[in-house]
Amino acid sequence: MSLTQRSAVVRRLIVSPGAAPQEPAPAVATAAGVSAVLRAFGRSPRDLPARTVVLLGTAAADPGIGPEHEGFAVRTSSTPGRALRAAHRELHTADADFALVAGFGEPDAQTITVYAVKRAAEAVAEGDTVIGLLDLDDGPADEDTAPPLRPLHTGPSGTDPDRHRLLLWSGRTADEEQEVRGALLPLLSGVHRESFPVLPTTTPTGTAPGPVRGAAVTVSALASRAVHQARTSDASHPRPVALLFPGQGSQHAGMAAGLYRRDPVFTAAVDAALSHMGEEASRIRADWLDPARAAIGIDDVRRAQPLLFAVDYALGCLVLSWGVRPTAFLGHSAGELVAAVFAGVVSLKDAAHMVQARVREAVKIPAGGMLAVAAGEEQLLPYLTQDVGIAAVNANQQVMLAGSKEPLAEVAARLKADGHTVVTVPATSPFHSPAMAPASDAVETAYRGIPLREPKRPLYSGYTGTLMRPDEARSPRFWARQITDTVYFRKALDELLAADDVLLVEAGPRQTLTAFARRHRSVRLGAGAVTPLLPARTGTPEADRQSVLTAAARIWTEGHDLDLAAVSRLWTWSEPDPLDPSESRAPRARAEVQPA
Repeated sequence: MSLTQRSAVVRRLIVSPGAAPQEPAPAVATAAGVSAVLRAFGRSPRDLPARTVVLLGTAAADPGIGPEHEGFAVRTSSTPGRALRAAHRELHTADADFALVAGFGEPDAQTITVYAVKRAAEAVAEGDTVIGLLDLDDGPADEDTAPPLRPLHTGPSGTDPDRHRLLLWSGRTADEEQEVRGALLPLLSGVHRESFPVLPTTTPTGTAPGPVRGAAVTVSALASRAVHQARTSDASHPRPVALLFPGQGSQHAGMAAGLYRRDPVFTAAVDAALSHMGEEASRIRADWLDPARAAIGIDDVRRAQPLLFAVDYALGCLVLSWGVRPTAFLGHSAGELVAAVFAGVVSLKDAAHMVQARVREAVKIPAGGMLAVAAGEEQLLPYLTQDVGIAAVNANQQVMLAGSKEPLAEVAARLKADGHTVVTVPATSPFHSPAMAPASDAVETAYRGIPLREPKRPLYSGYTGTLMRPDEARSPRFWARQITDTVYFRKALDELLAADDVLLVEAGPRQTLTAFARRHRSVRLGAGAVTPLLPARTGTPEADRQSVLTAAARIWTEGHDLDLAAVSRLWTWSEPDPLDPSESRAPRARAEVQPA
């Protein structure tokens, strides 16, 4: 059964309110107790998601406890079992993104068990340690009894010797690296192809990686040659990583589909993002995975924006699952909403609803499109009409125009007649043009009910060209006007690369932002660098995995240590049933199950 229908316990703590009295009495839920629950895991309440609910499972509650405490909703159930079941319902049918459940009198009269509960797909996508999944199907029928926790298995379900995999090695000096490589080559020459996938990811094993590093992405038959020909890198001064998220125009049929059901974090993240899109989710997924039979084409806004949102988000989660901690985020157009999720501005669920609002209003606007023009912004000003505007300034001599269909076609003809290079961008809606003004006004109304917070991590905005200010992040109008406003990606990239020399990682399809970044002076001079996660064009599922592994290799040779167990799942994992009894009996690695 899909993880999107499950709830996961990601933290659990048993506490005692104090020394046991001589005559034991059940612990009573009080306002002070609710405050303690909000801080049970050592975090300030302001660090909790905006849509956090506190559920008290107790037979003895102080009548002074209100429906809200410290800005968070509070619910009371008669028993811990009922509170846990209520948490599941709140997460999957109401507006909660996170639940803190306090079981008073559990496991005995003088203790309180506090559970942190999330939607299971999001817990896996966001890298939480899952203690267990609430088993609401096979657990006790008595709702007063707490449902049991079943382990979540995300270990290898089988190895395919023909999949590409990653080989990493290092040394403290160049000579030591050569020695390590020399010892690795005979091993690869003699290993049986069936054993190739289970070889250790790093050499030497059991020691800290050295600063002189090599990496190869290869299949068994080519492993020796790949390792022999690989270049080494000095990783003694790694540049921090910044994630780039592309927007509409980058999409293509089947983008990143080769990673779906082949990596647990990517799969869970796509499912989590789509799960917030209602009945349309299954149709979006079906059109994505079987583009030859798609009911709606990928360039239609009804497919392009929801799928780009899900894929960009899933790729970002994948990189974070490797242990990489980006220092900044920058999104292009619709990609800015994905960046906002990672920066803590908006929850995944609310961001998905914001995307849906954009789509819902965009389809009401007459058909239009976008053009990429090899020219500067000033050169294009004479060509603009009331309906056609500058959609994006992406790089020197790379500007996008947008507008309604006929006026845009007229502008394209004039530009070509004057000798400009013009390329049609795959889009059916005139985003970032005056034609979208009615849609902007409508989505602003929809956004007013969404909790928006100031960024917790550096977030560069393509609409201001600089770091997003707290007041901008919290403004429904700021997000709504992105439908009509120009994207100043080049300026935002200038600001990001001026702040530090970084390794840019494009978490999205087609390598559009990678191409823009490679033209930047910082990257051309070697101060900064850029690597894409996905191929530049549609290819085989294996090409998707090979490309992602190549990016992981680039991050490793830059000097960032990786969670090797997480990376290796790209060649050792395929989607199992998370609660299949036969799966749980199979010998495999699995998510850590922590004791209370």
